Amino acid sequence: MANTSSARKAARKIARRTVINKARRTRARTAVGAVEDAIASGDRNKALEAMKLAEPQLMKAAQQGQVHHNTASRKISRLTKRIAKLGK
Repeated sequence: MANTSSARKAARKIARRTVINKARRTRARTAVGAVEDAIASGDRNKALEAMKLAEPQLMKAAQQGQVHHNTASRKISRLTKRIAKLGK
């Protein structure tokens, strides 16, 4: 338990940030899941539309520090490659 007033304030701030960070991370994961579902169904147009929503979510999460920048870039790259394969 926090003993000083500054430690109590820090604990409150951490609790608030945790809620925000979880929401952002969940939003990004949900968007990626939508792309993966569209790829699994084989619908290229649906996958492209979902990717248009997922890419900004992932990059925003990386920018805010919820995921590492390289992780977000890697996910975007791999999803894009999988969508490109649907066209063939």
